[in-house]
Amino acid sequence: MHGQTRGPIFKANLLASAAAACLMAGSASAQDATSTELAPIVIQGGSDTATSPVKGYVAKNSSTGSKSDTPLNEIPQSVSVIGTGEMDDRGITNKIDEVLLYTPGVTAQPYGGDGDTDWFYIRGFNATQTGVFFDNLTLFSYGFGGFQLDPFMLERVEVLKGPASVLYGGANPGGIVNLVRKRPLDEPLFYTDIGINSNGNAFTGFDVSDKVGSSGTMSYRITGKIAGGDNYSDFSEDLRGFIMPQLTISPDDSTSFTAWGYLAGLDQVHTGNGFFPYVGTVEDAPFGKIDRDAFYGEPGIDDGSYVQKMIGYEFEHEFDNGIKFSQNLRYGHLDKHEIGPYLNGWVGGVPTGPDYQLARIGFEGRSAVDSFGIDNRLEGEAELGGATHSMLVGLDYKYYRLDHVQKWPTWPTTATPISATDPIYGAIQPTNDVAIDQVVTQKQLGIYAQDQIHFGRGWLLTLNGRYDYVDTDADAVVGTSYTSNDSAVSGRIGLAYEFDNGLTPYVSAATFFNPLIGTGVSGALEPEEGEQFEGGIKYEPTFVDGSLTASFFHITKRNNTVTNPATFAQSQLGEVVSRGAELEGKVNINENWKILASLAYTDMEVTENEANPALVGNSPYLIPKVTASLWVDYTLTTGAFEGMSFGAGVRHQGWSWADEANTEKVPAATLVDAAIRYERENWGAALNVTNLFDKEYVKGCGGLTVCGYGDARTVTFKLSRKW
Repeated sequence: MHGQTRGPIFKANLLASAAAACLMAGSASAQDATSTELAPIVIQGGSDTATSPVKGYVAKNSSTGSKSDTPLNEIPQSVSVIGTGEMDDRGITNKIDEVLLYTPGVTAQPYGGDGDTDWFYIRGFNATQTGVFFDNLTLFSYGFGGFQLDPFMLERVEVLKGPASVLYGGANPGGIVNLVRKRPLDEPLFYTDIGINSNGNAFTGFDVSDKVGSSGTMSYRITGKIAGGDNYSDFSEDLRGFIMPQLTISPDDSTSFTAWGYLAGLDQVHTGNGFFPYVGTVEDAPFGKIDRDAFYGEPGIDDGSYVQKMIGYEFEHEFDNGIKFSQNLRYGHLDKHEIGPYLNGWVGGVPTGPDYQLARIGFEGRSAVDSFGIDNRLEGEAELGGATHSMLVGLDYKYYRLDHVQKWPTWPTTATPISATDPIYGAIQPTNDVAIDQVVTQKQLGIYAQDQIHFGRGWLLTLNGRYDYVDTDADAVVGTSYTSNDSAVSGRIGLAYEFDNGLTPYVSAATFFNPLIGTGVSGALEPEEGEQFEGGIKYEPTFVDGSLTASFFHITKRNNTVTNPATFAQSQLGEVVSRGAELEGKVNINENWKILASLAYTDMEVTENEANPALVGNSPYLIPKVTASLWVDYTLTTGAFEGMSFGAGVRHQGWSWADEANTEKVPAATLVDAAIRYERENWGAALNVTNLFDKEYVKGCGGLTVCGYGDARTVTFKLSRKW
């Protein structure tokens, strides 16, 4: 139950079709048995496409940076891909932000664990609500109206670093997270697992795919999971689950249609983490530190629950002239409820004995969301002027409607305080009064074009352009009503040279816009806008199965919303710059060894803030300047212990600022993870340990009253079976 601005009023501000290309493998035509000269046979089923399983840790293709099935080294921006194999090796179970803890340029779980929200900052900018996409269609959210997916339903998690407006319209300037779902397979799959972690939270899942009948034109996949039990905070528990059936119809090699549905639910008592004060977590209070597992809500009334439903399809057909038409559509509905007081620092501002009272604020919110997206694309190739043009044009539409009611006690009433050292629960809480009763609707229509031009025996020029129209409307019974209409043009140009040895240096420039919901002192908020310049080198070695990317970037975001410290009024008088470098390598050395490594440096600076000039030159909180990670995995393929695997990883986050004024820091931390697995005759057993040495550390602070501990040591055991 976390808010982006992490306060009672601003908590309201917290927290468009399937994959861009479903290029299913086709089989080669059979040859005449009497023929003595066979044509080459290309087996595509094992190749890496934009939606296929990743081989080991190394993906070669993606659609996230191009909306077409494109080699990663031809995308003029940095892209990270995490496949199911890597997720399984690292023991990912319930949350997607866990997946990205080893990804450079991404700050995941900045406040620590949060059971009902996946938190991402990319290149320093918050992507939690405007930077999450599902099969290349936005999962935009506002307030508490956000969907949450389970990693077990995904084939890949992909991160496009930097602006994505040229392809997707309004989006987070630092980058996007694209969630790619599992799809029906050509080969039979029957999988199930069961497991439990050291908190007492258990799970079981199944994943089944096969042909329908004997015609060979239809295949299905059904994926489902249920999980629940205790969480690491006192009193916290949850029950969650989903089911996702799919059906693919491919009457011929040129046509494919996949329909899918999805139903998921969550019922939880929140974790206590995320709203702890700086003094008592980073710094000692007079009594020492607040326990990591402390719970300062009200277990008798605390509740966080949702039901979310989706239905969609993807269709593609390739005409005889080589032009391909693709259409993707998704509709989703979400009902969500949150209730329970949360912390708001110390009573009186400092911890005072003997009982060290913590202030609390009551809260209740109900959100109903309708989300619709559709994307239409035409792709084709042409030889013009001695160059090969891979061209794409598209039209997409997004609709998002949030009907939400948010309540908290009328100021100065908040909630009963609670002792940090001897919490007593059950006190009668003040009434939560309606503070917001509003329906927010945002519609976005965009038309876009892309041309990837190969010329001169190695040169690649990428050109993108897009025009968007965005209409936002807020109709409030309690709160603010307003209407805004915005339009924007976005562009990207990239230039690369592909050497025969697999080395591809590149440069690119891109503009972006990000439409906002809400009002400031001048009325409806205008879209954020700006540009990025990026350069780097991508390398796919010819002597080993690997992928390495080194990138440098400079992002400028204008129309940044700032708050007057005296009046708390919002205005768009700010500008923030993010610049830095990232290095990522993933290598399948051989059938035994797999390695991933990353290093990132992110330097953010407030360059304008007319509402509070004292902040100019400062850095935003939460974002470490330096992060690094390394994971090594070894599998025994011969001998008595054949099938045994060992994995070990190190994650490092540098220090970060805890407050806007840059007076307090969150110290650096280094964590160790480990895994041991055994697979034999389609049976599997895995034991994963995160934070092996149980280091106690603060993940980040979004102000001096909004700090969260990082993950405690968690041991997860899983048994699995394939047929």
